[in-house]
Amino acid sequence: MKIIAGYVYSTRAGALFGLMILALTGCAQMQPHPRATVYDFGPGPVVDAPANRMANLPALVLAEVDASAALDSTAVLYRLAYSDAQQLRPYAQARWSMTPAQLLRQRLREHLGQRRAVLNAAQGVAISQSASMSMHLELDEFSQLFDSAEHSTGLVRLRATVGQANAGADRLVAQRSFVVQRPAPTQDAAGGVRALTLAVDAVVAEIAEWLEQVEKASAQ
Repeated sequence: MKIIAGYVYSTRAGALFGLMILALTGCAQMQPHPRATVYDFGPGPVVDAPANRMANLPALVLAEVDASAALDSTAVLYRLAYSDAQQLRPYAQARWSMTPAQLLRQRLREHLGQRRAVLNAAQGVAISQSASMSMHLELDEFSQLFDSAEHSTGLVRLRATVGQANAGADRLVAQRSFVVQRPAPTQDAAGGVRALTLAVDAVVAEIAEWLEQVEKASAQ
């Protein structure tokens, strides 16, 4: 009887242990996974653009921004230059609301649109071919670059090409590469996002200034 009792006791203990494991597993499954923080570049202009913005500068056709395969995602990326600068690493709990190429184009369109009409390539709006310029961007780098564990910058590198309509095809007018870095206030994803936002705003301002110079030189 003792053996049987012992067997019965062991069986009950094993069953209770199994129920506890199932309960703990169920609780773990019910707990939501931590959600990634979603970032963008902020709201952009919060006041109306001047009503006569199209009278200042000629219209521009802005093509989609091309990006390398590594940047074709919403991951917030960083590099450890002091360890392995060739490896792009994603933050686990941070992502962009759109791909960097889409965010960059949106920011550039907002900025340029304050002083001129900015059109999509396939928008179907008729404009004078002799006055129409087109811009195409290629985004090569968009990451938080750590040169040490205590310091990092937001790095944006891209190439801009300006063309002009000529007999159904765009004639190359000018091309330039831009490299901009801005320091990150904190050494984490939030700091990287802030630094990259500042770097994008800086490069957008540089592109706008360069475009005006190109248009003036082309008009002479």
